[in-house]
Amino acid sequence: MNLVFLGPPGAGKGTLAGLAAPYLNIPHISTGAIFRKAIAAGTQLGIRIKANIDAGGLVDDPTTIKLVSERLTLDDAKKGYILDGFPRDIVQAKALDTFSKVDKVIDFDIDDDGVLARLAGRRVCRKCGFNWHITFNPPKIANICDKCGGEVYIRDDDKKESVKKRLEVYRKVTAPLIAYYRGKGILVNIDSRGGIEPIFAAFKRIF
Repeated sequence: MNLVFLGPPGAGKGTLAGLAAPYLNIPHISTGAIFRKAIAAGTQLGIRIKANIDAGGLVDDPTTIKLVSERLTLDDAKKGYILDGFPRDIVQAKALDTFSKVDKVIDFDIDDDGVLARLAGRRVCRKCGFNWHITFNPPKIANICDKCGGEVYIRDDDKKESVKKRLEVYRKVTAPLIAYYRGKGILVNIDSRGGIEPIFAAFKRIF
C-alpha cells in the first residue's frame, strides 16, 4: 500500500504516520527526516537545506525529488510506504508518478488558526524525529522522548512567524495537490482538528 499524507504543517501528518506505519507494516518516509539527516551530515547540500527550512521556505524540487526517489529504492519500501511531506507541489507529484504508483492520498484537513494553536505545543525528538505535543500527545517525561530517550525540543520552524510563512507557502504551492489527487479518484479527507486518537480511528476506518 503506497500512501501520501497531505495537509498543512501542524495537521498531524507526522504523528499519525508514526502510528499508521506499524499498523500497516510499512515505513514512514518523512522528507523532514531525510532533510535532517542531510543537515546532520554537514554537507553543502545539508547547509542549503537548513537555511531554507529555518527561513520557513521549501527545499528545491530537484533536490527533494532525487532524495525521495533514492529512498524508495530501499528494501523496506518494497511492500509500500507512507510519504509525509512529499510531494509538496504539482511538479513533485508528477515526478512521483514516474517512479511509483500512489494508491491513496490522505488529506488531513485543518484551518490556519488550528495549525497555529497546535504548533505552539509541538515538540520534536532531536534523535529519532518523532513528533510530540504537550497537550495532545506529550512524552511521559517532559523533554525526553519515550521512544528513544532523545531530547525533545521546539524546532525553529515551529515558531509563530515561521509557521505563518509556511502556511502561506502551503496554501499557494501545496494545496493544489488536493484537486490533483481528487481528479485521480484517490483522495480521502480526514478532519484533523481533534486529538490523535479520533484522527487515528478515522484513518483505521479507511483500511
